[in-house]
Amino acid sequence: MTPKRLFTALGGLALLVLVTIGALQLADSRPPATTAPSYLTPAQMSARLAGSPPALARLHAQADELLNGGGTALHERLRSLRGMPIVINKWASWCAPCRSEFGSFQHVSVSLGRRVAFIGIDSNDPSRSSALAFLHSFPVSYPSYYDASGTLGEAITGSSFMPVTVFYDHAGRQYIRQGPYPNLAKLESDVERYALDK
Repeated sequence: MTPKRLFTALGGLALLVLVTIGALQLADSRPPATTAPSYLTPAQMSARLAGSPPALARLHAQADELLNGGGTALHERLRSLRGMPIVINKWASWCAPCRSEFGSFQHVSVSLGRRVAFIGIDSNDPSRSSALAFLHSFPVSYPSYYDASGTLGEAITGSSFMPVTVFYDHAGRQYIRQGPYPNLAKLESDVERYALDK
């Protein structure tokens, strides 16, 4: 090999090494990917929520149920929870952003479920069977009200968008957040800020 070719080959090899090192450093500088929380079983949720106040225990006893009764039943439930912090999450089984945040709702509804009432509204789902299948796959510690037409969800959240989360503090002050929760920490922070008034 001539000196000129050897010099060119070594230069190419050095360039390849520098590019590889740069790519590895770039990969190391990226923030780590956040992993979804692992799902709790219904038995684990029940054990962690044992001893909750009676109004909250009644919600936990209906975990994963899809309740009928529409606005009348939901408003009756809200009256029974008056004076307590409440979080209402509007979702649908076909809604990918709704599905993506369910793990966070599962964990936060357990970690704060002795002090905060969580309720779901399954809004605009074409069939109960799809919604129930989803709830059995992604269990939560609270019931949801079935809202096939979407009118109840829109009335409660003031929006046809999904997902939407509504927070009520002990005095009944309301805060509405549109869009999915990106992680458990953000949801927990909002529950503490808007429902628990911290």
